[in-house]
Amino acid sequence: MINVGLYYNVKKGHEKEFEDTFQKVVEYLKNNVNGFEKASIYKKVGEETNATEYMIYSEWKDADSFREFTTAKAFHETTEYGKGIIEGRPYHRIFNEVKKEN
Repeated sequence: MINVGLYYNVKKGHEKEFEDTFQKVVEYLKNNVNGFEKASIYKKVGEETNATEYMIYSEWKDADSFREFTTAKAFHETTEYGKGIIEGRPYHRIFNEVKKEN
């Protein structure tokens, strides 16, 4: 399993739209994308800026499943739509679980 952190700066006034779109995307992933496990959304608290920072934390069966999703038409349609409400360029980081040996 891998974990992916996706980071976005959402323009002020578009927070609810972003959060609602996240819910729709998760439903799509659950029903249509092999390898998707689950996702949660987090909103940064504290500082006031021109944009609200969000992190979407998702779990995938493996890196290939996530890469396959990022090349799908639905992913590209969502990112095109997001250009109107996202400030700057979003980025992601992929993490593997560290297993301890006993």
